[in-house]
Amino acid sequence: MADDIQYFISETGDAFYAFLHGHKIGEITFVRIGSDKLIIDYTGVDPIYRNRHIGLSLVRSVAAMARTQHLHVLALCPFARAMFSRFSEFDDIRLLNAH
Repeated sequence: MADDIQYFISETGDAFYAFLHGHKIGEITFVRIGSDKLIIDYTGVDPIYRNRHIGLSLVRSVAAMARTQHLHVLALCPFARAMFSRFSEFDDIRLLNAH
């Protein structure tokens, strides 16, 4: 089923969405700060799809975009902050913040 999930950036460029068979099942939102930073402020996945790495894939979508745009990321959302702490793959874009 993971192969059926598609990830898209929003038309406004401030969120990524996860869709399964045309239905939105997850989202991550962020705010751009200046020309070189963004803040992840929310990550949510429909409860019936949790524990399937959809949230992590959404965080990875933001991270990939940040890398291509040379941005650093401050993860204020508790889920995104946990993923940034758990996985060293985000170290290159992480803005340090107090826990």
